[in-house]
Amino acid sequence: MDSPHGAAVKAENFGLKGPRGWAFRGVGIDAGPGSLIAVEGPSGTGRTCLLLALTGRMKPSEGHAEVAGHRLPKRMAAVRRVAALGPVSGVNDLDQALTVTEQLREGALLQRRYEGPVRALLRPRGERRAATAARIDAALAAAGLDLDALPKGPRTSVRDLDRLEEVRLSVAIALLGSPRLLALDDLDLKLSDAERADAWAMLRSIAAAGTTVLAVCSQAPDGVQVLRTSPAEPATKPAAGAEVRTAANPAAQTGATPEPKRAAGPETKPARKDTANPAAKDTGTAETKPAAKARAAGGAQTGAQTEAKTGAQTEAKTPADTADDDTKGTDDALAEAGRA
Repeated sequence: MDSPHGAAVKAENFGLKGPRGWAFRGVGIDAGPGSLIAVEGPSGTGRTCLLLALTGRMKPSEGHAEVAGHRLPKRMAAVRRVAALGPVSGVNDLDQALTVTEQLREGALLQRRYEGPVRALLRPRGERRAATAARIDAALAAAGLDLDALPKGPRTSVRDLDRLEEVRLSVAIALLGSPRLLALDDLDLKLSDAERADAWAMLRSIAAAGTTVLAVCSQAPDGVQVLRTSPAEPATKPAAGAEVRTAANPAAQTGATPEPKRAAGPETKPARKDTANPAAKDTGTAETKPAAKARAAGGAQTGAQTEAKTGAQTEAKTPADTADDDTKGTDDALAEAGRA
């Protein structure tokens, strides 16, 4: 299909840093319009972040890049207007509940509403429908997706498509806006060798038509410009003398100041409620261990003295007192006998 001139892609010392460190760093590229660029590297090396940064979806942290003459990061919005995303997991996933035709019509409607010129909305309805149908047919031809070859034709559900058919459908939707840069993520994911070859043939055809293509992959084929990513830098070790948060050091975990050690001395305990020491019960005054022992010994001595006094008083009765007690007992017995 007729496509505008592709976008040149340039980058120098391009890098992006996230909360966990550098996603990618030191990237450099110089690709002309209509190039086919493969971002190659293992998963987890910042491939998707690099793709989103070069299409104006993520803001870089250092260096600069230029897409179609628009410098990043200053003109991210301008780059988004000339760059379209193909399949990028978690960003523009297909709706599994729609049919292929419904998904294409929704993509065309969104592109016309938010990305197309305002004057296109003022054209007659019949003219708009014809233009939309022509754009859908051209995009399907460029992506190599034949709707009649699908199990249920245009009414095939998106969930019934295989992986390569999903890639072709996503590429067709991206091409509806005639972008100057097309970006795809995980191109060779879950594809056989034959399907992978067909996917790269599709991208070569799109690039030959004038659109610059940027595709993330695990292994790039021959004949494409390769941009490799490397694993992220390891985490920085704690500086010398820094506290390491461990279970044995809870103060370092919470940030609290450790409790100072108490000075050496006699151990003190709060006074217990004791009827033998009302002052300690009422005031709660703490006593030392020696004082408590002395108090306990004093209490024991006091009890012994009390029992000794009571016994002495009992044994110290005079003979007169004893006689009186006997007389009273005899009188009581006679009185009881008389009553009997």
